[in-house]
Amino acid sequence: MSYLIPIVMIVASNVFYNLFTKGMPEAANPFAALVVTYLSAAALSFLLLLMDVRGKSDVLTSFGAVNWVSIGLGVAIFWLELGYILAFRAGWNISTCSLVANIALAVILLFIGMLFFQEKLTGNQFIGIALCLVGLFFVNRH
Repeated sequence: MSYLIPIVMIVASNVFYNLFTKGMPEAANPFAALVVTYLSAAALSFLLLLMDVRGKSDVLTSFGAVNWVSIGLGVAIFWLELGYILAFRAGWNISTCSLVANIALAVILLFIGMLFFQEKLTGNQFIGIALCLVGLFFVNRH
């Protein structure tokens, strides 16, 4: 069960993420919206940090293992969020925007996994990649 819970969290959060992003008012400045988004995320993260460290360590000690990767992740998330806001404002449909982005992402990550993490791909996975690329063609065909 603990194997499935994170995937359910990801899928459920992505559903709400796309609904909320698609519903963002056109008049809202995307940068102001992202400031409010990140302040909300920071407040929730800090609250959960306070709840998590009770009896284990203090809050400041919890930051000891954090490094530059968290800053890189923040930058990546910012561009991801801005990209979705701009995609929806450019006219992408909620039904295809995430599909196209995630299929493209999955194909790219398959190759990154092979090149940098020594992950092995089977013949079936290569067929799956080909089908994803064909699917991208048909999904974007007007």
